[in-house]
Amino acid sequence: MTTFDTRDPSLPEFWSERFAHAYTPWDRGGVPVQLQQFVAQAGRPYTALIPGCGTGHEVACLCEAGWDVTAIDFSGTAVKAARQRLPRWAERIVEADFFKYVPVTPVELIYERAFFCALPPHLRPALVARWAELLPPGGLLAGFFFFGAMPKGPPFGIAPDELEALLSPSFARITDLAVSDSLPVFAGKERWQVWQRRSSSPA
Repeated sequence: MTTFDTRDPSLPEFWSERFAHAYTPWDRGGVPVQLQQFVAQAGRPYTALIPGCGTGHEVACLCEAGWDVTAIDFSGTAVKAARQRLPRWAERIVEADFFKYVPVTPVELIYERAFFCALPPHLRPALVARWAELLPPGGLLAGFFFFGAMPKGPPFGIAPDELEALLSPSFARITDLAVSDSLPVFAGKERWQVWQRRSSSPA
């Protein structure tokens, strides 16, 4: 059984250890069905940001659809693995801290996949504030949200009403669908949702 030295998922070392040992139960090794359908139906390419991209399977999917994609992760080990997997798109994968990263091009869409649930719950308000800061009015937050009572994590689950309370001041939910191809760690507890940035947030 693999043992790890770092126990704090808010640190890049926590994730680098797990990528180094190929302990990545959150990595499906491909692109989820809902994202494929969303891209196919989008009607136009977006300038997109993927925080916590891990090994970056979705990067190729979006780039090949003509999207202007930047994928970031604060784990250098994850970034190295993603670049090795996707040499064609390596320049799109950047080692960076989401809370400090400044996009080169204004972002129209943020893709959420096992990033929100990877971080300790006390960081959620800051994460949502950063989403709202990066997205313009009408911008989209699209991806997978993990629900359920999970006192230990990651993944850290959240109750639907708690997510609503966090997001609704700055975002309006426009899509909420069940997920048919979840990984075992998320099975029956995640939904595909799209949230649109409101024109203004409460002061």
